[in-house]
Amino acid sequence: MKFQYKFVLGAVLSGLLLSGCSSTDTDASGEGSMNDDGFSTYTEPKDSSSSSEFDTAEEMANLQTVFYFDFDQASLSMDTRRALDAQINRLKNTTGPIRLEGHADERGTREYNIALGERRAQAVAEYMAINGIPRYRIETVSYGEERPVAFGQSESSYAKNRRVELK
Repeated sequence: MKFQYKFVLGAVLSGLLLSGCSSTDTDASGEGSMNDDGFSTYTEPKDSSSSSEFDTAEEMANLQTVFYFDFDQASLSMDTRRALDAQINRLKNTTGPIRLEGHADERGTREYNIALGERRAQAVAEYMAINGIPRYRIETVSYGEERPVAFGQSESSYAKNRRVELK
């Protein structure tokens, strides 16, 4: 099983590396070379004036990592989709695992809320997978109503607890 996982991971990473090298434009912004295995390598330029989508750690920190849902719903709103798109663009450049934690407000039974939190986490996972994040990187878990961030019995408290957190 470990060998199969390592083989699949190696194949995926090799494919990503090769697909990212489709352009042969040679400008002075970096250096390219071939290693002994026949794979091309690229060294980023030392100049920090490159224009990436996330130029600063502050911009990355401002990305939304909590996605909210309507009462008794597991469907993604347009605002949630836009926020997820920004996260997906960032996560495509990483290789680590992604944990999605589904939550619900206190209304309903404990069992129902666990299932609802799972449906919410799965909805986010499915959207991420459709948009280019490999499914094997995504782990989902549901806490139902067990880990509220807002206490009280007001609609605003309930709304803050109907969420999926990206970890």
